[in-house]
Amino acid sequence: MTTASPRVETAADIVDAVLGFIAQDACTDEQFDQLALRLFAYQHANNEPYRRFCQGRGATLRNVRGWRDIPAAPINAFKQLTLRCQPPAPSDRVFMTSGTTRADVKGRHYHPTLAVYDRSMLRNFASRFMQGSGPMTMGILFPDETELPNSSLAHYLALAVRDFGSADSRYFVGPRGLDSQGLYQALAESERNGKPYALLGATYSFVPLIDELGQRGQRFRLPPGSRILDTGGYKGNSRELPPEEFYAALSETFGVGRDHCINMYGMTELSTQFYDDGNASVPSVKSGPHWIRSRLVDPLTGREVARGERGILVHCDLANFNSVTTILTEDVGVEVDGGFLLLGRADGAQAKGCSLAVEEFIRAAAI
Repeated sequence: MTTASPRVETAADIVDAVLGFIAQDACTDEQFDQLALRLFAYQHANNEPYRRFCQGRGATLRNVRGWRDIPAAPINAFKQLTLRCQPPAPSDRVFMTSGTTRADVKGRHYHPTLAVYDRSMLRNFASRFMQGSGPMTMGILFPDETELPNSSLAHYLALAVRDFGSADSRYFVGPRGLDSQGLYQALAESERNGKPYALLGATYSFVPLIDELGQRGQRFRLPPGSRILDTGGYKGNSRELPPEEFYAALSETFGVGRDHCINMYGMTELSTQFYDDGNASVPSVKSGPHWIRSRLVDPLTGREVARGERGILVHCDLANFNSVTTILTEDVGVEVDGGFLLLGRADGAQAKGCSLAVEEFIRAAAI
């Protein structure tokens, strides 16, 4: 009597499983681990550079028992190697990092389908930013997808407008730069008609508006229910403000309470975003939905740090079905009740540890 071989999972199997998981209202630790291990097995089988890295670490399908055991690929490996499970296809969508450190070297995240990314973004955004509100007029302070087709943020904002923006939503950044006067007219109209307004964009896009309106001695008082989303930091595109000063100025300039000035923490290499519940106090607590989990490690040893100690953030994103679920970032954080505090970029010994992790990954993947 012969024993049937276990069925080999296809990309369609994996996509269906992840979409179903995102559609749940919550999950248990056991359910998270089950899908994380299923994705690990799929990526171990189909992502050759990652498999070699895992082999170098001695991580196998037998001894990886839960999401915390899954080897974390350093984020800069996305710049050096092609991390994907499915072969290239003309229909692929490729998101690329901004390349602020070296413009000629950009990380690439390959999406053979955007069904998972889109489901992840929309479900999370509805809960954390819209908070049950119906369609709102949105002003977008970032170029659209036609101008930046490889930008995950451009796609993210396009989804926000498509699914949650009212018909009079519009972009205020285009090939000629920021249309501040058009934006001021839209904000003044919101003041007049009393309809809540949502202003979304890169953090650096808000600074020239704050400066210009301050010079003009002008402020807006947007209606109750209005909200602001910033993301991405400054990237050398504007002067940099300390968080307390930035959110105080944002609130005062646009008349939106700081509890409705929401920061989104995301990255090209992930398919899921983190949010806070406003920035009435900073640093604010960031958290994600049930399909992403985070831990903090010492990058030199890879060991988790004790609760309350600073470490480098590692995210396990189950929506990252085609690349790697688990990523070692270069962001410093500390675990707190309800999530983590984001404290900046690694430097000193922590930065050295992140660099060594990249070197280890590349060496192992090249064997």
